[in-house]
Amino acid sequence: MTIKPIKTRKDYQQALERLEQLFDAKKNSKEGDELEVLGILIEKYEDEHFPVGLPDPIEAIKFRMEQLGYNQSDLAKVIGLKSRTSEILSKKRKLTLEMVRLLHNSLNIPSEVLIQAYK
Repeated sequence: MTIKPIKTRKDYQQALERLEQLFDAKKNSKEGDELEVLGILIEKYEDEHFPVGLPDPIEAIKFRMEQLGYNQSDLAKVIGLKSRTSEILSKKRKLTLEMVRLLHNSLNIPSEVLIQAYK
């Protein structure tokens, strides 16, 4: 097992190829340990070179509603009036701090997603 830092795109590709070869390795074996370390190194490289931004706050709300099987009436029970909910989802009205708190606590949407600026 030769493990080294992933510094270049070539190193990254080689690490991915090796990871694929080791994918079914048994846990706590020599190959399993190599797989675990490679996974950590690949994740670090990807975090640095391919960062994923936070989603749009309203799209995050819609996504969470879909996951929970919520409709607009269900969301209105969380943040207030149904007409206000419609305005929020159509981006005609901005989220207030109180709405952010309610959405975070009720729907478990991270507050750092909800407080972002959006159009």
